[in-house]
Amino acid sequence: MFVYNKDSVPTPCEPGVTRRILAYSDELMMCEISFEEGAKGNIHSHEHLQITYVAEGSFEFTVDGETSVVNKGDSVYIPSNAVHGVTCLKAGKLVDVFNPKREDFLK
Repeated sequence: MFVYNKDSVPTPCEPGVTRRILAYSDELMMCEISFEEGAKGNIHSHEHLQITYVAEGSFEFTVDGETSVVNKGDSVYIPSNAVHGVTCLKAGKLVDVFNPKREDFLK
């Protein structure tokens, strides 16, 4: 029921990017992604629905060919199988919520 950030171990992703898995069930998963300025989340797609909340910083997102800059307090909806990626413009953190959980993150 309760997941404490201090107990979750950050996992390196792309250069300058780490991920912490927070709370999850079979249907939902929440992750905190930390970015250094200039770091990228490479272009990819997945079957999961995704909503991303910008907790800190500034980011340029591209989702299915549409690009926009989002800042602290903004959010992004990423449909299933949408091709997407992100570039960090100002160091920060994203909170990603997936439906269903990302099994690949648990391995």
